Amino acid sequence: MIHITFPDGRSKEYQKGILGRDIAADISSSLLKKTAVIEVNGEQWDLTRPIETDASVRFITMDDEEVLEVLRHDAAHVLAEAAKELYPEIQVTIGPAIENGFYYDFYKETPFTPEDLVKLEKRMREIVARNEEITREVWNRDKAVEFFKSIGEDFKAEIIASIPSEQDITLYRQGKFLDLCRGPHLMSTAKLGTAFKLMKVAGAYWRGDSKNPMLQRIYGTAWAKQEQLDNYLYMLEEAEKRDHRKLGKEMNLFHLQEEAVGAVFWHDKGWTVYRLLQNYIRARLKTQKYIEVNTPMLVDRSLWEASGHWDKYQKNMFITETEEKILAVKPMNCPCHVQIFKQGLKSYRDLPIRMAEFGSCHRNEPSGALHGIMRVRAFVQDDAHIFCTPEQVTSEVIEFCELLKTVYKDLGFENIKVKFSPRPDERAGDDETWDKAESMLKTATTAAGIEYSMNPGEGAFYGPKLEFTLKDALGREWQCGTLQMDFILPERLDASYIGEDGKKHRPVMIHRAVLGSLERFIGVLIEHYAGKFPIWLAPTQVIIATITSEADDYAREVAQKLHDAGIRTEIDLRNEKISYKVREHSLQKVPFIFVVGKSEAQNQTIALRRLGGDSQENLALQDAISKITDEAKPPVQLT
Repeated sequence: MIHITFPDGRSKEYQKGILGRDIAADISSSLLKKTAVIEVNGEQWDLTRPIETDASVRFITMDDEEVLEVLRHDAAHVLAEAAKELYPEIQVTIGPAIENGFYYDFYKETPFTPEDLVKLEKRMREIVARNEEITREVWNRDKAVEFFKSIGEDFKAEIIASIPSEQDITLYRQGKFLDLCRGPHLMSTAKLGTAFKLMKVAGAYWRGDSKNPMLQRIYGTAWAKQEQLDNYLYMLEEAEKRDHRKLGKEMNLFHLQEEAVGAVFWHDKGWTVYRLLQNYIRARLKTQKYIEVNTPMLVDRSLWEASGHWDKYQKNMFITETEEKILAVKPMNCPCHVQIFKQGLKSYRDLPIRMAEFGSCHRNEPSGALHGIMRVRAFVQDDAHIFCTPEQVTSEVIEFCELLKTVYKDLGFENIKVKFSPRPDERAGDDETWDKAESMLKTATTAAGIEYSMNPGEGAFYGPKLEFTLKDALGREWQCGTLQMDFILPERLDASYIGEDGKKHRPVMIHRAVLGSLERFIGVLIEHYAGKFPIWLAPTQVIIATITSEADDYAREVAQKLHDAGIRTEIDLRNEKISYKVREHSLQKVPFIFVVGKSEAQNQTIALRRLGGDSQENLALQDAISKITDEAKPPVQLT
């Protein structure tokens, strides 16, 4: 007999070799019906796998979020089975679950077509309807290699051959289809349900190497319920409408071109948004007593060697040579800020020093990783470094967290998640230093009232960090703000202050950013608001559109008064129908349109149309200006 312990602490004896499904059935038939897999001593198992020793178990049901990875892995296998049935000549390679879905890579002489995807999805539904049992088999490695070679699956045989010869492998069978897999899987294909959809075909090199054959990757999405699938497809449709690259062009904000890969050409309206956002952050920092600095773009190799970045980050740097010197375009600002801190003797009475810079940085990102203005090579960070004593760390972390929450709320984000990222495998400094840094950051984070989840191994090479992730209007998460605790860089770059005891001490260096990259954050804002910025951030706040040329002079008068009131205004005097003008400026996402004609000019009024509204409001000119001025007021007085 073996002892099975349940999550509530209860335990029960069962026959050795009992199956997970039998334990579930023993508890209740309803539990068996909704259970997908069983967790045995922290590891997910198939319900049909025998349990041979004492174990702690937990049932993962179709209602649990964890089931999605299992379900999506099942979907990949069903796709591969469908592909082999429809196109017997193809070879299957790998098919994992991924975020929001799955894919499977195939070797096929002719390309898959959109019509093929329709056929494959239809066959997948037929396989689900067959309710084929999914069974786990343990094979000898060499036997498995021979088997897959014998059926013409050379890619699969190559994968298996790379596994150590003494190691048994697991295969999963459903119907006539057999695939290499660690599992677990659901008990039958019917458990997958029908809430899945094939999305697209892309190319992928075998094992990611361009010297290897090109494969065809079919992507799909799969969910536990149809409602979840419908919501996801709606989100994708909305995301496409909100794509910052599309809206950036429609709104005349920016463009990108091949002659400057990974860099942004900001147009007047986009640069207006950029400067407003920058000035907003600058105003917030002023209330927190930050000093603002500016540091060089090109810095000698010797400083990057001293800081440790040359060893850890060189492949991401743009490097140039001049007069037998090697210079790097700075990928970050921190070593330069230490140089400013070191100018002149610092006392403990001078600390904390909060040093901010809208630092222009460049990183040699692979071209395939670039994405609009969300992932670029040239960007500006709202970067700052706080030099403080160990005793000041907690209060500085608390103040920063309050600042960050205020900024995000002002910009329309109130749902924030925080991850604590401890030491990575590749790092500078000894374990004692890391122990102190991690302990200090955890204490300060708790004091700030911040709940966090752990993100193992993702700290910076010089210290642990907090990562702040915000959720947009579509529920997507964007990691933007960071705070990093650093005892390493002050030591490496010999930064010090004179303590109360008259001796030299190393300051604690807190690296922090609220928005992160301004380019990326503006991309997030565009997609979050679908281009309909808050009024204070809109590049053009009011368009004055004339109905007739008889109102042209009045339109100019209105524009001047709006300008005097600090409202960003444009005039549309074109000889076009007013309906055409309204549609065009709505596409530009202008918050307000003042419609003026002969009657408005005579009565000193305007017809006010709001973005997204079907009606208009007739107002006296001064009342309209007062209304707009009040609604366009920024959250803080901009500098």
